[in-house]
Amino acid sequence: MKFVSQETYIAPRPDSLSVGAAAEPRLWTTHCDGAVKLRMGDSGLAAETPLTINQMFTSAVERFGDFVALGWKEGEQQKTMNYRDYYQTCRSAAKSFLKLGLQRYHSVGILGFNSAEWFIADIGAILAGGFAVGFYTTNSPEACQYVAENCKADIMVVENHKQLQKILQIEDKLPHLKAIIQYKDTLKEKRPNLYTWAEFMELGREESDARLDAIISSQKPNQCCTLIYTSGTTGQPKGVMLSHDNLTWTALSTSRHVSLTDATQAQEIVVSYLPLSHIAAQMVDIWVTMRVGGATYFAQPDALKGSLVNTLKEVRPTAFMGVPRVWEKMQEKMKSAGAKSSTVRRKVAAWAKDVGLNTAAGRTPLGYHIAKKLVFKKVRKALGLDRCTKCYTGAAPITKETLEFFLSLDIPLFELYGMSESTGPHTISRCSCCRCSCGKEIPGCKTKLHNQDEEGNGEICFWGRHVFMGYLNMVERTEESLDAEGWLHSGDLGKHDENGFLFITGRIKELIITAGGENVPPVPIEDEVKEALPIISNAMLIGDKKKFLSMLLTIKCQVNQESGEPEDELTPEAVEFCRKLGSNATRVSEIAGGRDRAVHAAIQKGMDKVNEKATSNAQRVQKWVVLDRDFSVAGGELGPTMKLKRPVVAKMYKEQIDNFYKQLSPTTPTTPDTPLPPK
Repeated sequence: MKFVSQETYIAPRPDSLSVGAAAEPRLWTTHCDGAVKLRMGDSGLAAETPLTINQMFTSAVERFGDFVALGWKEGEQQKTMNYRDYYQTCRSAAKSFLKLGLQRYHSVGILGFNSAEWFIADIGAILAGGFAVGFYTTNSPEACQYVAENCKADIMVVENHKQLQKILQIEDKLPHLKAIIQYKDTLKEKRPNLYTWAEFMELGREESDARLDAIISSQKPNQCCTLIYTSGTTGQPKGVMLSHDNLTWTALSTSRHVSLTDATQAQEIVVSYLPLSHIAAQMVDIWVTMRVGGATYFAQPDALKGSLVNTLKEVRPTAFMGVPRVWEKMQEKMKSAGAKSSTVRRKVAAWAKDVGLNTAAGRTPLGYHIAKKLVFKKVRKALGLDRCTKCYTGAAPITKETLEFFLSLDIPLFELYGMSESTGPHTISRCSCCRCSCGKEIPGCKTKLHNQDEEGNGEICFWGRHVFMGYLNMVERTEESLDAEGWLHSGDLGKHDENGFLFITGRIKELIITAGGENVPPVPIEDEVKEALPIISNAMLIGDKKKFLSMLLTIKCQVNQESGEPEDELTPEAVEFCRKLGSNATRVSEIAGGRDRAVHAAIQKGMDKVNEKATSNAQRVQKWVVLDRDFSVAGGELGPTMKLKRPVVAKMYKEQIDNFYKQLSPTTPTTPDTPLPPK
């Protein structure tokens, strides 16, 4: 680690726009010090004045200075910070970063769970003229090394000793690294240039404001301030460059689209728990909330291992964002609790859910108010969502079954669709009547469907001020994503209905093209299988360049609370499924590979039902196998947002896949190769 003396002043690099002032910026750049031409509109939100992060923050301080900005727990005690103190603390952090030698257009890497310190380090880095870069907490030391080198991380901010060890393992390979700050727990060892959070905050406290103010005033809305590293399923991650305007404008458009209220009327409250290295969490937890003067409360680090619902009950958010797996976990818990309740309770719940679905369909049945009192209110209270008027799902596809389950409980889930390259949202649904639709564009954005087929399916392309600047130092990859006119190509297939609602129908790269030349989008078939068979956790369709389709299946099982690894024990819902079939299975190992005849027959029956709906023979699943363990982030089959890493899974289970196709034509088309044991 190179030590930079505390007196060293590193002059900011000249603004790239002022170099040869004649050059008009283009719609994209891959240079860290580059600037872009903003996709301004002539009227409406697209014509709003561009702002830097500092301008948006100071405006929030003027309007909401005394309102709670951040809330967190220390032991059993709830602590809060208002907007005025939040801004001053971010400025202090910025001065400390400068004192440690943060250079203009270099980065501060942040590796740890969501906290006030995470936000302050992020904004402090931006105010100091650097880039804020979130690292996935599950990253290996090697993955951290790639990102830290790529973004020129001068400083690393880590949560605890465990994350610190990753950086210490690679510090000799990081030429730019000057300091490490640990923001939680006491330091287990003293080292040069290793600071506690308190020590770090002291560094810049007495520094003059002049240098920081000069850097802030030199920033422009069309320059980069944040890098989001995509968790690419193939190749190294790409650094998505987001400008000040990308963040400030998208926060404005999103808050207007979903009708968030300013704190001066009624304060919005959110819970921060999703990985902040992902743009969805940053946009909701930091930027949109700041735009309206909302309060962000931090969940505990074990939120996704079970404590989230406790935080929700304490905080009672007004808006809540969950990835599909979070909603699915809630659904599984409620189903297993329901299975244990009395017959009368089950009947009341079933009746209420029927009322809920009828209400969602636009009718208000006679029993709605009774159902609300008996069931809906109690369910919402048990989930901590009794004040929540806006529940969102995004970052990965959600099944129709999960959407309808919550809809039946009078908890409509609104879908967000977008990508890191669109600063998060592009479309957001606002009514439960358009189930499985991603809704319409946030104001000021446009959608184009490229190369539409006869059914209206085409590649979804985005236009608007939310479109990213480019990939850091990757010209070719940037040109692959942005066409000559500046439209962002998503790689997703979709179509519009007659009302202009967007529906995702597949992914171009995931599209299976069979040996017979048939194009098969895998996700709809996988979702059908999961809907038909509640015991199935994950399904992956196989068939690219193959003579027929096959499928890998995993069973719903318990997850280790510490490691996130799938265990052998079935979930209560899966056990219940088995009992109804007359099976005594309680473990995955008793079912995998066709070991349980009753479960095997039930899966085949479900598969037959799915195949009956197939539009052609080529879209029928002809062989399948139940794997020994479920997919997980820890196992490498799923990405940080629970997206299936298809190339990784195909490699890991190559032997099982090869077994499907050992015979040129399946002799018994609809059974797995694994022979059944005698009963």
